Amino acid sequence: MTERLAQHYHVVPHLAARMVPRAGLPDLVSRLQEAGVTEVFVPGGDATGTDETFAGALELLLALDDLGRPFPHVGITGYPESHPGIEDHVLVQSMWAKHEHATSIVSNMTFDDAMVRRWLEAVRDRGVTLPVRIGVPGPVDPGRLLRMAATIGVGDSMRFLRKQKNVFARIALPGFSSTGFVHRIARLAADERLGICGLHVYTFNQVGLTESWRQEQLDLLSVDHPGRGSRPVGP
Repeated sequence: MTERLAQHYHVVPHLAARMVPRAGLPDLVSRLQEAGVTEVFVPGGDATGTDETFAGALELLLALDDLGRPFPHVGITGYPESHPGIEDHVLVQSMWAKHEHATSIVSNMTFDDAMVRRWLEAVRDRGVTLPVRIGVPGPVDPGRLLRMAATIGVGDSMRFLRKQKNVFARIALPGFSSTGFVHRIARLAADERLGICGLHVYTFNQVGLTESWRQEQLDLLSVDHPGRGSRPVGP
């Protein structure tokens, strides 16, 4: 999939550390480079992991360093809201340990722009200066998302729903709008100290719908601000 999409888009593969075999990393890197990939995102991943896989994101990042930092751009995770399975102080320490091996931070999805501001201010106060892409939902239909999760079963969508029930609840609230939230994040981005460099859109496998929505927003941007509509939004 990555190789096919890379022919048309700037693709950012997610290398979930606990799903990547240590022995297979050099071959994986080679394939991605041949496909023209220049940016990857390295989360720890939800999988338990085995003796053959990486223990976490930092270990994979260090392995990429040993391979000569093959990708010019590397993203790591950030959590504006508490992670359901990780203590807050562990998240803070993890970001500090990883930030020297990365070029950007990608935030987990949230819907509270005030919380995003507070989180970014805290990140900057700790001395982390990496640019941040804010995770936002694409134009998700709640009913379709539930049906997809039920079909996939133990796949990514069901795991996401089990861990982030409050997130789905807010998607389903009457009046929620991905577009409205993106506009609020755009206003935050005007504060240069926060270091927001773009968006990371979560598609929930609704790639076609999300891309149509993205193009609509770019078209509107080009009308309101001629000459800006062709700029990429996020990864």
